[in-house]
Amino acid sequence: MSLHYQEYGNKSASLIIFLHGGGVSNWMWERQIQYFTHYHCIVPNLPEHGLNNNEIHFSIKRSAEDIIKLIEAKAGGKKIILIGFSLGAQVIIKLLSLKPELVDVAIINSAAVRPLSHIKKLIKPVLRLTFPLIKKKSFSKLQAKSMYISKDNFEKYYEESCQINLDTLARVLEENMSFTIPEDFRKASAKILVTVGEKEKAIMKKSAKDIVKANSNCSGVILPEVGHGISLAMPDFFNHMVELWINEGKLLKECKVIT
Repeated sequence: MSLHYQEYGNKSASLIIFLHGGGVSNWMWERQIQYFTHYHCIVPNLPEHGLNNNEIHFSIKRSAEDIIKLIEAKAGGKKIILIGFSLGAQVIIKLLSLKPELVDVAIINSAAVRPLSHIKKLIKPVLRLTFPLIKKKSFSKLQAKSMYISKDNFEKYYEESCQINLDTLARVLEENMSFTIPEDFRKASAKILVTVGEKEKAIMKKSAKDIVKANSNCSGVILPEVGHGISLAMPDFFNHMVELWINEGKLLKECKVIT
């Protein structure tokens, strides 16, 4: 296993693993790490994300297999909780399909599961034209704003963006855009919460419904007044929602249930 990760909190407590989205790295969970100090928190960097993390090529399946190995090495009979955003949430769906009994609680935030095969063919040609923009600070600031990245984290985001190469970006986007719910996801025994932002695109809301329908242990919610990036946009709300779900399997009253 060649995953880079950091550990925080109480190592004798239940284990939470946080999986970041595409184009960022484990710093996106900073406010969660500060809040969940009473848990054993592990925050990996997925392959080809974060600075100097290019030993292996990213794939959703490989990442899921590596997280399984990490859990098996660290769990020691503990309660296992997975929390993922976007690309990281897709990794969780794959992991739950590969090892349906491994995890106790999973929170899947903004996972796309409706493949965009017609767009996939255009990824590399379009990226070749737009790729130089990534290294322009003005463009990165617009991207960061759309992802709710704070001013405090912008320089980290920009530095990592400048490091990424075209092949890596194409590979991550192709994985993300071709992902579908695996057949064995229906077997996952975890208590699963599926979330999507009220201001996210229609395809993301449809994806959330698809995930909820695919496993009887899933509950789904639409989160108010937010787009793609709930944990960064509304960290206090997100932390309270997660804690209530972990401890009681209940939802905050502000959440609109997906039916």
